[in-house]
Amino acid sequence: MESTPNAATVELAEKVSEGRERILANLRRVIVGQDTVIDQVLVALFTGGHCLLTGVPGLAKTLLIKTLADTLDLSFKRIQFTPDLMPSDITGTEILDEQYGSRTLRFVKGPVFAQIILADEINRTPPKTQAALLEAMQEYHVTSAGRTYQLDRPFFVLATQNPIELEGTYPLPEAQLDRFMFKIVLSYLSEDDEVTVVTQTTGSALPELESVLTGADILQFQQFVRHVVVSDEVARYAVRLVTASRPGYPPNLDFVQKWVKWGAGLRASQALILGGKARALMSGRYNVSLKDIQALAAPILRHRVVTNFYAESEGINPDRIVERLIEAVPPPRSGM
Repeated sequence: MESTPNAATVELAEKVSEGRERILANLRRVIVGQDTVIDQVLVALFTGGHCLLTGVPGLAKTLLIKTLADTLDLSFKRIQFTPDLMPSDITGTEILDEQYGSRTLRFVKGPVFAQIILADEINRTPPKTQAALLEAMQEYHVTSAGRTYQLDRPFFVLATQNPIELEGTYPLPEAQLDRFMFKIVLSYLSEDDEVTVVTQTTGSALPELESVLTGADILQFQQFVRHVVVSDEVARYAVRLVTASRPGYPPNLDFVQKWVKWGAGLRASQALILGGKARALMSGRYNVSLKDIQALAAPILRHRVVTNFYAESEGINPDRIVERLIEAVPPPRSGM
């Protein structure tokens, strides 16, 4: 994007910012006190990424995703992950179709053939079934019996998992976690927000939602985001932030050597830049700032930084390590 945007660029940028505001206004009719979470979800949506939402039961993870689907003019499917779920239950299967005395194999599409997918409790199904969804997330197609079936775009997966139930769960391997742009953590509401939720959900009034963006709008935003300017200094800061999370790599931070088993990879650097571009546009700006990178560091890095035994024994989680990284990695001299 040019440093001095033309009229068409300004109009489209305003459309992105306005789209965010319209979605927020719609979601606030149902969702209370989760504006930061919603913004992170929208950043992923506007960049073509996917989200993993985690939090204890009752924090409206599923409600948030369902409400977002109602807000967008996109097809929506919910997949409830269970231990007996098979890959074909997600992608689809071939059936024997008999008509007029002849038999042919016909592919019946599974629920993954929608534009917004709610993968509910993804850690309750075995790795083979998890992989069926994650392959679709990466390749945007499904292959069956040697034939490839393209998924409709935009294609947006929001998966949920419950962090406190370990029995009967299959944690996602680090390589598969890396496919998610964000890992978003939902926390308990404040007292005032919880009072608002209790009042709304025990009354008779039902909020009315309207579709505010189409699939064509989302695809246009995803293309436009990539034209946002990012300076070399900001890009280097993002890369250094990611590199600093890797043991044995400069600047060889003491706490990283002590607490981190594996650091974040290249996808984290790409996600920081692309997410920063979307966040800038959503805020009405045409270039990425340091604040954009720092604001997205936790949801992008927390599932890509693997802690070791020493961190666990001292109660250090990836979020704390990300905080220390932001404190330790010097920003560019320009202070953008």
